[in-house]
Amino acid sequence: MTADPLLTLFLPVALGIIMLGLGLSLGLADFTRVVKFPKPVLIGLGCQLLLLPVLCFGLTKVFGLAPALAVGLMLLAASPGGTTANLYSHLAHGDVALNITLTAVNSVIAILTMPLIVNLALMHFMTGEQAIPLQFGKVLQVFVIVLGPVAIGMALRSRFPAFAERMQKPVKLVSALFLLLIILLALVKDWQTFVDYAPLVGGAALAFNLLSLAVGYYVPRLLKLNLRQSIAIGMEIGIHNGTLAIALALSPVLLNNSTMAIPAAIYSIIMFFTAALFGWWVNRTHGQELAAEAA
Repeated sequence: MTADPLLTLFLPVALGIIMLGLGLSLGLADFTRVVKFPKPVLIGLGCQLLLLPVLCFGLTKVFGLAPALAVGLMLLAASPGGTTANLYSHLAHGDVALNITLTAVNSVIAILTMPLIVNLALMHFMTGEQAIPLQFGKVLQVFVIVLGPVAIGMALRSRFPAFAERMQKPVKLVSALFLLLIILLALVKDWQTFVDYAPLVGGAALAFNLLSLAVGYYVPRLLKLNLRQSIAIGMEIGIHNGTLAIALALSPVLLNNSTMAIPAAIYSIIMFFTAALFGWWVNRTHGQELAAEAA
């Protein structure tokens, strides 16, 4: 594939604006909170970094996904939580501070874990000619571009808190628009594959989404975290950063494979509905417990 100017220019700008929005909501306390309250953060990271890739690999086998689609689903599993998880957690009465901390920490850790998981997936699913290793140096460049706006957003929040507060809503609106455009771009780039595999990939994406929400909610409950923390981790793990996964798949300097972007594009649509249903269910089922914890 030749480099598409739309991809080389649009994707970095879109990612930058979305990550700037994340930075405007972060402070240094979101990182230092890990030291003060390590248990919920470690449980959330354990679910995200260890359990999900293993479960996702199993789903690629159960659904018999084509190699590029299987790598795309693994790429999604390796992606950190999305910023939308914070909003959904707030609406569902989850521990939003924990969400923000997990998003912040996991976005940094993903610099190491994403190339590792994706390269293992490439080695397993793709033949030698098909596999294009996700080189650490190139991924590091992408994350510098991605995390740079986060640092700018954090600096603005620290220096000009009132301005950062005012900008959060408009930046979130623009981020949502860019997310929609990125999903559409991913589908248009490989429309025929999407049409051919939509039911199969849609089923796999839905199964992975439900599994992510279940793992994120029930594992913390089993490990005696409170309800608000369990809701937060459920949302964090159930709402992946599909934008990042799509960008890595489409990027001409990285994977450069539009088929690999399809699972993340479909997942990014499904997750909004399932997360809303999850929030409704947990509040309907445990409303009294949540009220007691909030008191």
